[in-house]
Order: sequence, then structure tokens, then C-alpha cells
Amino acid sequence: MTIATILRRGTVLFVLIALVIFFSLNSDRFLQERNLVNIAVQNAHIIIVTVGMTLVMLSGGIDLSIGSVAALTGAVAAGLIVQNSVPVPLAMLLGLALGFAIGLINGWMVVYGKLPPFVATLAMLGMARGLTLVYTNGRPIANIGDEFTFWGRGTIGPIPTPIVVWVVVVIVAILLMTRTRFGLHIYAIGGNEETARLAGVPVNRVKMLTFGISGFLAALGGLLLTARVFSAQPQAAVGLELDAITAAVLGGVSLFGGVGNIPGAIIGALLVGVLGNGMNLLRVASYPQQVIQGVVLVLAVTIDMYTKRLERGAPKT
Repeated sequence: MTIATILRRGTVLFVLIALVIFFSLNSDRFLQERNLVNIAVQNAHIIIVTVGMTLVMLSGGIDLSIGSVAALTGAVAAGLIVQNSVPVPLAMLLGLALGFAIGLINGWMVVYGKLPPFVATLAMLGMARGLTLVYTNGRPIANIGDEFTFWGRGTIGPIPTPIVVWVVVVIVAILLMTRTRFGLHIYAIGGNEETARLAGVPVNRVKMLTFGISGFLAALGGLLLTARVFSAQPQAAVGLELDAITAAVLGGVSLFGGVGNIPGAIIGALLVGVLGNGMNLLRVASYPQQVIQGVVLVLAVTIDMYTKRLERGAPKT
């Protein structure tokens, strides 16, 4: 096993365990069942969008629009319910469809518009956030009703609904990436797009669909977030894309594509959630938290670049 492999597979788990030990020693509430459940519930939207981000990154791209897409789709669904009396299931389906469509637009700009993923999705970040502000007039949409808030605060049996949703998403994503040709194609494109094309992989279609899935999952995360906070906030999910990128890279997903997996990314997302929760319990102010999270992102990217260099010519250990 190479040093690069050890770093990719072991670092995030080691850091997660270290954080759990540190916060449990410094806060009596950290390991309480209620708090652990809160971590899993409050970070459901981060885990879900991290899955979508992981698929895009594995294919060699990046999606900076997911935070704005989450806010827009949550606002549209809430607006349809509150202002237009649309049934909750239909409003949620329309929100998911909107997210998928925006993802396909991102994919079209990358595949056929020949824009770099960074540029295309950064542009969409601005457009989607602007549309959210226009749609809501810059004001929250409240009174969304119990049927909608069930998805953010309800339970299915003894298990909170958001946990059920993200567990299902993760299982489906793992099966997609490990048991289907589509998953193999994503890895092939991320590893070497031109070689994949010569091997007969439908590169354009796979990349388009990958961005579509990312948009769909951003919408799903946005709906859960809206349901959990009882309202659609026009400035919701700001910085969500950075959380997802940090989680994915910490979990061993390469910024260069073709390397990583869903379980690792989910561990990275849980690490981000544990870090935020632990700092809140220790009463760390919000601004220093942003600094710490920024440092974590820099370290994650540094590790990714270091392991990439090691993989090009590392000695065996």
C-alpha cells in the first residue's frame, strides 16, 4: 500500500475519531444521543449535496452552484405551496425537477458550450441566487405547513425523516457507482476523458447526467433544509458548495477526477458536521468558525495535491 493510499483512506477517519474524542472530553453533551441525532439531522442536506458533488468531481468537474440551487428550489417549492396552494408532493416534485433541469443546463454549458466547470457553475451560482431573491422579493416564505416540515422534522418510525432520506441517497449512490456501467464510466472519464471517449464511453451524455444528478440532489437538500427551518430563506445554503467540496476532498475524492468513493465522502461530510457541532457546543463564535472551516479546506486541498504527486511516483511502504 502506498503512502498516497494511506493518506486518502485513513486521514479523514483518523481526524473524525480525534475530533469525537476531543469534543467528548470538552463537552458533556457531545456524546449524548440527542446531540448525535442532531448532527445526523442537521447535516442531512450537506451529506446529500456532497453525494452529488462527489459524482461531478469523480468525472473531473466541479459544481459551485449547489448552494444557490438548493435555495432556489426550496423557495420555489415553498412559494408554490403557500402562494399558489399547490399540493405538497407536487410542489416538491417540481422543485426536484427544477434542480435537475438546472444541473442539465450546467452540463450543457460544460459539454457543448465548452466552458470550464468552474466558470459555468460559478455563473449559475450567481443566476440562481439572483432568481431566488427575485422570486422571494428578498423575504422569507413562511407558514409552509406540517406536511412539508415533516420532511425536515418528522420521523419514520423512530428514525428522523432526514436521516432516512440521506441514508437512502447514499445507498443508491454507492450501488450506482459500484454496480452499474454508469458508475464505471464516471471513473473512466475522470481518469482520462480522451481515453474513455476512444473506448466508446458516451462522455457527453455521462457528464450531462452527472451534473443533472448534482442539481437534483442540491434540490433535495434544499427541500430538506427548507422543511427543517420552517421557511424558505432567500440567503439559505450560502457556502454549501464549500462544505461539500471540503467533505469530498477530506474523504479522499480528488479534485483532478477519477479517484475517490461515496463512503469516504460521507465520512468527510460527517467530519464537517461534527466540527461545526463541536464548535457550537464549545461556544466558538460564528466568525472564528468560518476561519477554522477555511483552514480545514486548505488542508484538505493540500493533502489532495500531495497525494496526487505521490501517486505519480511514490515509493511503496
